[in-house]
Amino acid sequence: MKDHTIPLKLVAALADGEFHSGEQLGEALGMSRAAINKHMQTLKSWGLDVYTVTGKGYSLPGPIQLLNEAAILARLHQPNLAIIPVIDSTNQYLLDRLSELQSGDACIAEYQQAGRGRRGRQWFSPFGANLYMSMYWRLEQGPAAAMGLSLVIGIIMAEVLQALGAPDVRVKWPNDLYLKDRKLAGILVELTGKTGDAAQIVMGAGINLAMRSADAAQINQGWINLQEAGIAINRNELAATLINSLREALALFEQEGLVPFIGRWAALDNFIDRPVKLIMGDREVYGIARGVDKQGGLLLEQEGEIKSWMGGEISLRPQ
Repeated sequence: MKDHTIPLKLVAALADGEFHSGEQLGEALGMSRAAINKHMQTLKSWGLDVYTVTGKGYSLPGPIQLLNEAAILARLHQPNLAIIPVIDSTNQYLLDRLSELQSGDACIAEYQQAGRGRRGRQWFSPFGANLYMSMYWRLEQGPAAAMGLSLVIGIIMAEVLQALGAPDVRVKWPNDLYLKDRKLAGILVELTGKTGDAAQIVMGAGINLAMRSADAAQINQGWINLQEAGIAINRNELAATLINSLREALALFEQEGLVPFIGRWAALDNFIDRPVKLIMGDREVYGIARGVDKQGGLLLEQEGEIKSWMGGEISLRPQ
């Protein structure tokens, strides 16, 4: 694995949002100004906006809050957390280590080089802007028992964000968070295990906290971040609270399934009682969203009749 020590030290130096001269940085790190400039290119490749001003040096557009391992661990009820600043994918990190993991083990990162969204899409993951987290869970009851799991994760994420100062965050079936009718966060659940065997599950979440602009080719739908909405949440507190809350909720889900969460979903549902379009491959179905059933299926009302819909290729869009 590539050594990111120097670029990470540079990020730490620039995190205050002030200007730092190449000479000062070079002296601190024992290298030439030319070498410093080369490492700054790495920071730019991570999605950081590095300003270079002759006579002043380098700076970021403003201060950034870096993940602080000690601060996060101090808040966790159980440690079991890997904090890896630069990673290919937090989900892949856990998937590569399934045999070593126990339920509740988690991983968070500052930057994902190959973050994944649903259906093989890339998840745009600039350094230090958002929260990228994955957690492992083993369900002894097998893959069928995982039905509705993405809804539980969405509920917990929304409730945690609301409690920390973002009261208008809502859930979108089956696995996104919305704010002002735009996407704030996504969830990716990856499951391995055959019928009759335990299900090994890795759940990934990406939450836009201070997402910078991205090419339309990188993000294919309307999105929002908390900063744009005027909401500042401490990333370290968010990471710890989310991990604690997910571990508690997943233990309940393992025992009782989706039933204890149905009412909580209804209170958070961004599309409840609104006209929606359900897309399944080439097929489109129109109706009124009426919540979810105890299997996690979307309840859609058409001409007075309510029917449950579920399946991998279903997505929900406002009409």
